[in-house]
Amino acid sequence: MNSEAGALRWLPLWLATGWLLVAAVVYLSLTPAPPKLEVPASDKVGHVVAYTVLMFWFIQIYYGARSRILIALGFVLLGVSLEFLQGLGGAREYDLGDMIANAAGVALGWASGPPRTGNLLSRVERLMLG
Repeated sequence: MNSEAGALRWLPLWLATGWLLVAAVVYLSLTPAPPKLEVPASDKVGHVVAYTVLMFWFIQIYYGARSRILIALGFVLLGVSLEFLQGLGGAREYDLGDMIANAAGVALGWASGPPRTGNLLSRVERLMLG
């Protein structure tokens, strides 16, 4: 995958943070009692937000077209897999609507990332390093 490794000085930190975000999504998807938001359709909103954040985060690091396609497919596959696992676990339910919300989040994360918005991680580094 094409990376901005030359441009991002804190690449290991950004990657570790991204994988912690992935781990949090997996945990929250499989825990029997996930936190509830007090907003209408909070379940679907939560799915869209989670996958938007994941996609947005990783396209700050990997910006090549091929890389972005692979990342997007990976996150869509993650969302589908987690829904099937929920259906098998007994404590949670399989929901096609959640899969659609996850995919919508991936699309939104892609659409909101560079080059349309610039690279947030590069900006943070410039602010912190002077």
